[in-house]
Amino acid sequence: MKAGIVGLPNVGKSTLFNCLSNAKAQSANFPFCTIEPNIGVVNVPDPRINKLEELVKPERVQMATVDIVDIAGLVKGASKGEGLGNQFLGNIRECNAIIHVLRCFDNDNIVHVDGSVDPIRDKETIDIELQLKDLETVEKRLEKTKKAAKTGNKEAQVETALLERIREALLQAKSARTVVPQNNDEEVLFESFQLITSKPVLYVCNVDEASAVNGNKYVEQVKELVKDENAEVIILSVGAEADITELESYEERQVFLEDMGLTEPGSSVLIRAAYKLLNLQTYFTAGVKEVRAWTINIGDSAPKAAGVIHTDFEKGFIRAEVIAYNDYVTYGSEAKVKEAGKLRVEGKEYIVKDGDVMHFRFNV
Repeated sequence: MKAGIVGLPNVGKSTLFNCLSNAKAQSANFPFCTIEPNIGVVNVPDPRINKLEELVKPERVQMATVDIVDIAGLVKGASKGEGLGNQFLGNIRECNAIIHVLRCFDNDNIVHVDGSVDPIRDKETIDIELQLKDLETVEKRLEKTKKAAKTGNKEAQVETALLERIREALLQAKSARTVVPQNNDEEVLFESFQLITSKPVLYVCNVDEASAVNGNKYVEQVKELVKDENAEVIILSVGAEADITELESYEERQVFLEDMGLTEPGSSVLIRAAYKLLNLQTYFTAGVKEVRAWTINIGDSAPKAAGVIHTDFEKGFIRAEVIAYNDYVTYGSEAKVKEAGKLRVEGKEYIVKDGDVMHFRFNV
């Protein structure tokens, strides 16, 4: 599962990517500096794993990770292949969610591709290009399904009706994600269309350091614009985040954050938000060899969660021994949890909860 960072050139995408992944993607003051997408495997900050490490004292700790992709800056006309349009749109199609970076700071030394700072215009530029590309996809598909629907094919009729609704939304400059599938068949179809604007999105307002806590007039404009989108807006000073990653020690970073009025780096907030946006959650295994966070989809069953460790665990699943994270912390060890009668044995139907500490029994 991957989240792609998108935005116009020079809004701070590659600098943000560097902060998140500690990879050094090229960032420069002109468009199309990022051509090939850079992919970073990013640890998901989670204070729960620190607590488990403290209690279990394992030999090693393995955090959950999420893939973040830095995608080339998009310009007007990308849907028709302008700039690196086709490549950009292909890269974004392969991502499961979108982190849309908007420039919300004034700085005469950093060129804006459209000559002035206006996050509303910038957002609309990108939205329109993505919507135009989706409209092209939908109209091509409609040509085929309409012919089949005329012959009385029921499946084609359902597909045509859904495509018509999506087309109507796109023509009104609304993203495909605003169209709600009405039943299970439509949900499956909707997923199969692989539309760019159907992907979940969160907005990152890249602000100056002084606006990192409370935002500024540009941030307020963005919040007002997206209030009906059911999308999270995160305020981040990408320049300050870059300075923080350059500091050697944890203590130095904390002092820097305190001076800014922050309790943790904005990048940590963003990574957790991206993880949630991808519909992911974490369960833990905790033993003296290793404390580890495992990534699963929200709603996964116990056998499916076991399969993340090894396919044999899923195939031969017998049962899962489960401790709620809060119980583990309250009692301080697996043995004490058992004594208190708080360890549960769950079967194949169990839906894993975020933070469960689990041990699987299987037989192959």
